[in-house]
Amino acid sequence: MEHRNSTLGSGFTLMGILNDSGYPELLCAMISVLYVLAMTSNGLLLLVITVDARLHVPMYLLLGQLSLMDLLFTSVVTPKAIVDFMLSDNTISFGGCALQMFLALTLGGAEDLLLAFMAYDRYVAICHPLNYMVLMRPRVCWLMIATPWVLASLNAVGHTLYTMHFPFCMSQKIKHLLCEIPPLLKLACADASSYELMVYVTGVTFLLPPLAAILASYTLILYTVLRMPSNEGRQKALVTCSSHLTVVGMFYGAATFMYVLPSSLHSPKQDNIISVFYTIVTPALNPLIYSLRNKEVMGALRRVLGKYML
Repeated sequence: MEHRNSTLGSGFTLMGILNDSGYPELLCAMISVLYVLAMTSNGLLLLVITVDARLHVPMYLLLGQLSLMDLLFTSVVTPKAIVDFMLSDNTISFGGCALQMFLALTLGGAEDLLLAFMAYDRYVAICHPLNYMVLMRPRVCWLMIATPWVLASLNAVGHTLYTMHFPFCMSQKIKHLLCEIPPLLKLACADASSYELMVYVTGVTFLLPPLAAILASYTLILYTVLRMPSNEGRQKALVTCSSHLTVVGMFYGAATFMYVLPSSLHSPKQDNIISVFYTIVTPALNPLIYSLRNKEVMGALRRVLGKYML
């Protein structure tokens, strides 16, 4: 309890990637550019989907949720990392660390589940187009939007409360970009092996079933697309699906490394690089991957910008 009281009073020090980099100023500038890009691109995509009535269909409503999650996810981590580096102050309070962990787990878990629903949406649209409006009716669509937020929030509350209840040793330096479970457990004075197993089981439960659903959906989609008589329809379906699979690969690759691989295979440097990838790089790239190859989104963007700039 003594250690815990000490932690409550003084908080932690985040020893992120900027502290270990050989060129911290250059890396900080790159991270700042990526953050501005993420905010701008996701903000524009959200604006276009909200304003343009032609995009008020399930596919784009789900894409809008992905943009919202990415925008919030990167904002939970990146501004603090940049400001801390500029002020040479990497401290974070106990409550601030708990809040950051809760938000990161919520947004990461919600995106994980949302990507599976987005794959199902594409499966229905391509494999069962005549039943699309029945299978993806508004009630089902809103359920798909709400479910990731609710389940991820409940999971995040449980993990945050349990992780932060451990007594932490006097060395309160978190060798990571943000407050996450694996690096925090390394500071715990009590035996956390049972909880590490629970984190692993939760990670597998949250990651593998959605990933299996995504792979199954795209296997069926590919089978259907290859049998399409129309070359134009085949090309459009492949472009849409390749965009989704690129995002899936980036997100699930990083999440699997962080929460499924055994802790013995982790190193602080690797964890920092992976955390930069899924909290900063991926949110900046996602809207570009979806919008640059999507004629409907680009057309809507031109209409919206033309309307507001004239």
